Amino acid sequence: MLGQPLDLALTREWLVTDGLGGYASGTVPGVNTRRYHGLLVAPLAPPLGRHVLLSKLEETLRIEGHDYSLSPSEFEGSQLHPRMFSHLSGFALEAGLPVWRYTVGASTLEKRVRMERGRTATYVSYRLDGPTSATLTLTPLCSFREFHHETVGSDDWHFRTIPTEGGVEIRAYAGATPYFVLVHAPPGRDWRFAGQQGWWWHFLHREERSRGQDFLDDAYAMGQIECELHPGEVLTVVAALERDVPPLPLGEGVSSSEEDPFVAQLRRAAHQFLVARPIPGEPVAIDGQSVPQAGTVLAGYHWFGDWGRDTFIALPGLARATGRLDECRAIARSFARYVDRGMLPNRFPDTGAPLGDGDYNTVDATLWYIHAVAQLDRLTGGGLVQEVYATLAEIIDWHITGTRFGIVVDLTDGLLRVENPQLTWMDAKVGGWDCTPRDGKPVEIQALWHHALVLMEVWAQMLNRPVHELRRYNTLRVQAAESFEERFWYAAGGYLYDSLDGSQGHDAGLRPNQIIAAALSDSPLTTEQRKSVVDVVAARLWTPRGLRTLDQADERYRGRYDGDVWSRDGSYHQGTVWPWLIGPFVDAHLLVYGDKSMARRYVEPFRQQLMAEGCVGSINEIFDGDSPHTPRGSVAQAWSVSEVFRAWMATAEYTPPGGA
Repeated sequence: MLGQPLDLALTREWLVTDGLGGYASGTVPGVNTRRYHGLLVAPLAPPLGRHVLLSKLEETLRIEGHDYSLSPSEFEGSQLHPRMFSHLSGFALEAGLPVWRYTVGASTLEKRVRMERGRTATYVSYRLDGPTSATLTLTPLCSFREFHHETVGSDDWHFRTIPTEGGVEIRAYAGATPYFVLVHAPPGRDWRFAGQQGWWWHFLHREERSRGQDFLDDAYAMGQIECELHPGEVLTVVAALERDVPPLPLGEGVSSSEEDPFVAQLRRAAHQFLVARPIPGEPVAIDGQSVPQAGTVLAGYHWFGDWGRDTFIALPGLARATGRLDECRAIARSFARYVDRGMLPNRFPDTGAPLGDGDYNTVDATLWYIHAVAQLDRLTGGGLVQEVYATLAEIIDWHITGTRFGIVVDLTDGLLRVENPQLTWMDAKVGGWDCTPRDGKPVEIQALWHHALVLMEVWAQMLNRPVHELRRYNTLRVQAAESFEERFWYAAGGYLYDSLDGSQGHDAGLRPNQIIAAALSDSPLTTEQRKSVVDVVAARLWTPRGLRTLDQADERYRGRYDGDVWSRDGSYHQGTVWPWLIGPFVDAHLLVYGDKSMARRYVEPFRQQLMAEGCVGSINEIFDGDSPHTPRGSVAQAWSVSEVFRAWMATAEYTPPGGA
């Protein structure tokens, strides 16, 4: 089957999205291996409140009196066999959209799946080619469940199907949001809806089983759609929240004029993370094609919502990749309204509750916000800093006097202290166990704090702020720089401490957080120190999929991210590889060596990964620290895509600071 062992083929996934938080996704062979897979996963409280509505379409092709099943499923107690996939002869992304080809004798059935930005509707189109006609039978397997959970069916629970023009309205139970399965047959061709309705029991989600989660799911078969196809004809089934949808998909997917298919696909993938986010009491912004504009960034598919930290690490790269500069600028501007006590939320509720109900348990989201404002201000021609300056000044004030979780400037050295051990991006926690405690003074927080003070000093001068304000930023910056230079260098290793003054003392473990300090041109590091950091990280943390989160020689190192939640979270930042770190690594490498071709060698392996591993056409959240660096975590991650794109483009466009 496509030249791969079955278990490996089932790790290859696909994803299409609607720009509203909804998506369709599954495995290339057609087996749903996750609770998050489905042909229509709809955001009932956009962009969140996501529910699996249509699990899949069971597909059977009848040719010359013989039935050929094209869509295998895995059930409890059953065993998958390669012959179940023998008719799948090809899979590819065309203009970023998944296309399957099934071969039965001399006939070929081509299947395409797509969604349109701004409409929660999945189009599944089938085209028959060959010497003879055939009958296609489709069994929609329906659900209505929040996507973090499995369905447990009941003999007393019956979905209601109501015939409507062009299809069927489906109601899972009284009060449930209705949805529709619509059929667009070839001109002059009739289709039939018949067959027995009822539960299909105990679909097995093998990925959930491996993660120690509930893994059995029931789905409701709403009957069968049958249509005869002649060679060259196309049948399209649409699963949608609305009854009135166009009969055919609009356009041909996100196009790109890039000559390099790698760059073109990264651009397409980047669009998937920019989604609409209605603001209570305000009209939704609409673009020139009457499509809702992006209002936030989904951190990753399938299960992540919008996270402050992820948004502002990813946003500059997403802006460049998509060209949607005005929308990205608006996102940065709108997030300013959720700054509270000098902090941005770490995350917003998955249920779609109001944005103001977010969790503020982060020290770095706000600092990355300041960094992103600087980048977006430059990309969009200026003016953004002036719009949000009052909020930025408020952020600095709160960090000086103290805000939540013991985040406050230590007046003895000017560095930013954190009392809570779970406020940086290395924040995994299970029960009462802090998997990677980083209280005290984490290295990247100090680099970002110093960077924020540099920017505020420049901006205060640019905006003609009062002299005392300018002097304040200058005094804080100088003190922080001197303390960083004096305290963070770990001479015995030739790199930076990961944190100082924590509850467990100083941490000299070799981690990649220091690369963020080396990547900022205004970092207090000397030229020799910056070079040493880059060389040590390249030699001991770099992998073809990004940077390890801990040196392999460290006794805390965990090389595989698998097992139950305790095992997974225990390894999340203890050696697991994170692709997003390739962005600051390349920035630092270019600052040290200024050699684009040399730096590009560190990014080049993602070319193979993008189309051959994990979610085809996107980049996973994480990979195992140990070879072969198996893809793990969410199958498509915003900062993975954006930072790989940004790193790749930096090696093509690099100009040393001050010009060249």
